[in-house]
Order: sequence, then C-alpha cells, then structure tokens
Amino acid sequence: MLFLYKQVYTVEIGWIDGIVRAKTSEHIPVVLSRDEVARVLGFMTGTEWLICALLYGSGMRLTECLQLRVKDVDFEHKQVVVRSGKGQKDRVTVLPERLIPQLQVQLERVRAMCDTDREAGRGGVLVPYALRRKYPDAPTDWGWQFLFPARGLRRDPDSGSWVRHYVDQRVVQRAMHRAVRQSGLTQPASCHTLRHSFATHLLEAGNDIRTVQELLGHADVKTTMIYTHVLQRGGRGVLSPLDR
Repeated sequence: MLFLYKQVYTVEIGWIDGIVRAKTSEHIPVVLSRDEVARVLGFMTGTEWLICALLYGSGMRLTECLQLRVKDVDFEHKQVVVRSGKGQKDRVTVLPERLIPQLQVQLERVRAMCDTDREAGRGGVLVPYALRRKYPDAPTDWGWQFLFPARGLRRDPDSGSWVRHYVDQRVVQRAMHRAVRQSGLTQPASCHTLRHSFATHLLEAGNDIRTVQELLGHADVKTTMIYTHVLQRGGRGVLSPLDR
C-alpha cells in the first residue's frame, strides 16, 4: 500500500508533515484619534462622506452600511438595525443624532430615484430571490430601497429585469484612501479603521465592554477586548523614567 505525505507550511512553525498549527493574530488595530477622524472626514464630500461618517458614528462594517434598507433606519429611537451581519445575525447599533438631517436629505434623493425607476417601468432594487417570490412587490416597495443606492442599473440574473444595487464598496474605499492621504496621516487607515476608532472611543468614554460588544456584533467578548490594549498608552500605560 502506498501512503502519500503532504507537507503543509505554517508561518509560525515552518514545514511540518501533515500538521497545520495556526496561531490567533494578536495585532493591535490601527485607531485614529477624534481629531484625526475629523481631519479625514473633512477631506470627503457627498455620499462618501455620509457613509464614512456613519461608519464611525455607528461602528458598522462597510458592507453592513452599504446594504442598509430604508426600513432599517429608525430616526425616532436613533438606532440602526443591521440585518444578517457577520455570522448571519441581526443586531441594533446607534444612529448618530448629528447625521439625522443629512440622512433625511439622502432619503429624499432615494425617494426621487425610486419614483423615477417606477415610472420608467424598471425592476426596483435587488432583493433576495426567496423574498421576491413571497412578496413580488418588494423590489419597488419603499421600505426595501437601499439607503445608499448605486447610480447605475444592472441586470438581475434571476428575474432578468434591470435593478438598482447599492453603492460599490470600492468607491467608498477609494474616497477614504484619498482623504487619508490628503489629511497627512501616516497610519494605514481604511474604512474598517473607523469601526476600530468607534469601539475605542466608546471605551475611552467609559462605556462598558459588553455594550460595545453588542454594538459591534462580536460573538465573543474576547474579540472586543483587543480594544482595551489600544487604551494602554506608552507601553502598557507605564510612564518612562525619562519623563519623570
């Protein structure tokens, strides 16, 4: 009988016959100060600014934000319902009160776009296939419209009709990258850095870690604990003898 051995490479250990040993990453995330966040947002405009401001103000992931529907934004209770986030779980996070006027203006734009599509006989927005079968009018229903719809249309592979998707995440990522460069920051900040900054600033303000965990949608509080390391200034909070 012939046995075949397969060598597997792991960064931590090297070449080991038939065994993979992976170590959990312990890298501390990049976090911007409040002033740095303000500087970056100051170099952004329009929809990209609103999306990134919402990322920082709510702690959502970029895809979660872009996939928001009109019905997911609750102005009265100042909250956002994140549907099928990481792990296919729903959660509720905070809606920044400062962004409510801009979001209401955004909804007016979405309404006008929705009316134009409906008058032109277009297929509305992209919705899950099972939902469209159960509720045929869902693609044109106001509550199911994307909060940040794309400008162009694309063909739905299931129905064959032309539908509107949400903003391409690459558009927002490029705008963020450009703003970071213009602001003069040296850290490699991205859209996800705004989520890290949201969590860290909440902990700095005295919010308990369990609340932050729920807002971020972490299944395990150990994932949220990484932000406590960011709070330890100057080498785990120790004052250098040179500064005494």
